[in-house]
Amino acid sequence: MHDIAATPPDLFDAERQALAAARAVHAAGAGDAMAAHAALGELLASYDRLLRETRRLVRRSDRAELEMTRLNQRLQDLAGELEYRATHDPLTGVLNRAAIIDVANRQFLSHDLALVVLDIDHFKRVNDSFGHPAGDQVILGVVDCLQHAAPPGAQIGRVGGEEFTVVLPGWSMERTAQIAQLVRRAIEGRDFALPDGSRVTASFGVSWMPRGACFDLAYALADEALYAAKRGGRNQVARAAGPGLSAGAAEASPARLVAAQASGA
Repeated sequence: MHDIAATPPDLFDAERQALAAARAVHAAGAGDAMAAHAALGELLASYDRLLRETRRLVRRSDRAELEMTRLNQRLQDLAGELEYRATHDPLTGVLNRAAIIDVANRQFLSHDLALVVLDIDHFKRVNDSFGHPAGDQVILGVVDCLQHAAPPGAQIGRVGGEEFTVVLPGWSMERTAQIAQLVRRAIEGRDFALPDGSRVTASFGVSWMPRGACFDLAYALADEALYAAKRGGRNQVARAAGPGLSAGAAEASPARLVAAQASGA
């Protein structure tokens, strides 16, 4: 049984027939002039229709191509937006926890790396006393201080509610501690416009690990230093002992913390 659907209609069947008729007249040679004239007229009409249909199909093709280009661009935009949302903190726009961990681990493949971990001091008091919108403004202000102080190549991530990490590939412990002090002073001196006029401070822990290490170990050392800074009175930068410090310095501190720089030091 013949499958009609398998044989698409010939869009130019009329033109094909007109061309066949013209060829037949031509093949007959000098003969009936009226027949030749009629065949030529039919051929011209068919050719004119062919041109119109071709133009129409080209215009339709151009519109389809334009729409396809627009859809592809929209898909690329949506893919970029989804990737951004998957890797960035919605409030601050800095990297989220998973993304900053991935960045650090990739950097460790080819670089030594310093890590700063900071936590806003007494942040719960801000939320409890003035509400979460005020807390959000404090977080945004802290991020602004970080972004202004962070050198080129640094990556900032929000790893907790009021806790942030800065990844500094190729930086030494000493230079990283200096950056942390700059941020600490910027936060301490910033007017966050809290209703009671109180100031905001943050505590910092700094670690350094050689190439081939991993985020978890670097973070654990920096986090240990951070809590030493908290225990020491807050609003401080504390350095973690480890590969970034001399053996003598590391041995001098049973707690593995060799320096807790007091506010303003």
